[in-house]
Amino acid sequence: MRYEIRVDGHLSETLTEAFPELGHVVMAGQTVLFGPVVDEAQLYGLLARCQSLGLRVVEMRQLPEG
Repeated sequence: MRYEIRVDGHLSETLTEAFPELGHVVMAGQTVLFGPVVDEAQLYGLLARCQSLGLRVVEMRQLPEG
């Protein structure tokens, strides 16, 4: 499964390095983290990491395979 997690603002390089398993792109005042997620445990772990870093998750969605 591939997921996209949109967070508010432009993340610094240090913050994006906290998500080495995900790619990222900045667009429209948000940072989009994206990449493969193997199971729900990993997904919840990513969201917990966002919370612990004080990031505001704006949207999370599963991307179509392909």
